Amino acid sequence: MEGYIHSTESFGSVDGPGVRFVIFVSGCPMRCQFCHNPDTWNMQAGEKKSADELLKQALRYRAYWKDGGGITVSGGEPLMQIDFLLELFKKAKEQGIHTTIDTSGAPFTREEPFFGKFNELMKYTDLLLVDIKHIDEEQHKILTGRTNKNILDMAEYLSEIGKPVWIRHVLVPERSDYDGYLEKLHEFIKTLKNVEKVEILPYHTLGEYKWKELGYDYPLAGINPPSKERIENANRILETGNM
Repeated sequence: MEGYIHSTESFGSVDGPGVRFVIFVSGCPMRCQFCHNPDTWNMQAGEKKSADELLKQALRYRAYWKDGGGITVSGGEPLMQIDFLLELFKKAKEQGIHTTIDTSGAPFTREEPFFGKFNELMKYTDLLLVDIKHIDEEQHKILTGRTNKNILDMAEYLSEIGKPVWIRHVLVPERSDYDGYLEKLHEFIKTLKNVEKVEILPYHTLGEYKWKELGYDYPLAGINPPSKERIENANRILETGNM
């Protein structure tokens, strides 16, 4: 089976533990206002590659995967290509490789056939990096174009089955960087029993040029990255140092 692949990174250091071979898939149902990879939205724009081809490429760097390194699939949204992801991770685990998914959770549903495939995928997944874009339902719709109800449901389900997660949250001034929202997010995270780490990802404007190249208006034009004080405040509220 082939997947639609946007790009790969040989020495990723921010997408899971240790050094990672990161596979960025194409296709995403979200339209996040702060997205720095809008060029990954269209699935068909990606290059078709097989699981075997990607594993062969990844294994060249195995010598560097100390301290829990391995493969991370990011995007785009990996769960949009769940059949391909399942094949890739099955083969990766046969090689003893640590596997991580970086996901927004947007495709998650407890309905079949997705839910059965998701449960099968979890057998071969060591860690999920779960990106909670906004804790407030209405603000989440404004920020991403979609509901967050199924995303929070996925986080709760992963807690139920004891699957390790890192929670990641992009801090965006005038959108998510309000103490009330951060406190609400903190309260939600506290209900989960499987969170190994919480990370604040400060909003940046490095992807703005891509929007313009693709002919899109950049929705956060004029909004600057959060200040050092606001980043420290978010880390304090979310207790990121206590995990």
